[in-house]
Amino acid sequence: MRGLLRRALRFAAALGLTALAAASPVLASVLEGVRAREHLICGVGNGPTGYSTVDAEGIWSGISVDFCRALAVAVLGNKDAVKFRPVLETERFSALLDGEIDVLSRNVAMTSSHDTALGVRFPGVLVFDGQGFMVRKSQGVASALELSGARICVMAETADAQGIGDYFSALRMPFELSKFDKWQDAVAAYTNKSCQVLSADVSVLGLARQKFSDPSEHMILPEIAARQLVGPAVKQGDEEWFSVVRWTIYALIAAEELGITGANVDAMKGSTSAEVRRFLGVDTDFGRRLGLSADWTQRMIKQVGNYGEIFERHLGLKSPLKLERRLNNLATKGGLHYAPSFR
Repeated sequence: MRGLLRRALRFAAALGLTALAAASPVLASVLEGVRAREHLICGVGNGPTGYSTVDAEGIWSGISVDFCRALAVAVLGNKDAVKFRPVLETERFSALLDGEIDVLSRNVAMTSSHDTALGVRFPGVLVFDGQGFMVRKSQGVASALELSGARICVMAETADAQGIGDYFSALRMPFELSKFDKWQDAVAAYTNKSCQVLSADVSVLGLARQKFSDPSEHMILPEIAARQLVGPAVKQGDEEWFSVVRWTIYALIAAEELGITGANVDAMKGSTSAEVRRFLGVDTDFGRRLGLSADWTQRMIKQVGNYGEIFERHLGLKSPLKLERRLNNLATKGGLHYAPSFR
């Protein structure tokens, strides 16, 4: 009797689980959705320059934009299989959570609150940005540690003023702040020498410098008042998609570490280096574990380039911003970027 009762209970439990599974919708992964529609939807911002901007013909450019092109190659094999959707700062996370975009790739800072409280995750760092200092070379200043007592122009109602306060207070150095409601007014005050220092995100300073009549007479100091780690964001809960985005970042960096460029990737397939051959999927199929093709890294680097090529194109010395690599260089060259092994 007891045996019959136990079997009946197990049968009822099985029926309940089956009914529950049938009633619960199975959510398709982002990777499956991208493949089904045959294009990636990338959320970007129209600015700042260097990250994501669109020209009069509707062509998008920037390091965040090229990351999405690289991701499109990884998943679909074509850098043009991506649609860029401009998202306002106020809607950037809701667009991601509502599934309107597959990945958010604009100048979004990775912070504790962003990564833990909003339902989004940051797979990795694309750019080590932050609040910097610009001075005239004629001042003879080579470091922010020499700015004791300086008057510094910043934007009001932003984190920049707080960043300056925290930085110099920690060093116990006196300073003066001149706050402006409009960025162009802060730049004008610096230009007419009402203040000795202009402070904002390094990329913003680089753009301002290039608009001066004598950009070579201004320099961005090496110190960072407030660090800002910028990278793509994805919706929390889709580990497969998180991994694809994460290893796309790593692949761009690894390619530069291995000396693989858009120009030589085909030749590098014949390399005798086991690490290079493994990365390119010549002898192994690392892509299968990510749900990607064996040669996804080959195609991605050939169509978009490695991390260094992308950085130089949009933020570096080959770009209008003329920024030095510094923290965004490889770890072997004094920077912070390095990739895990592709094993």
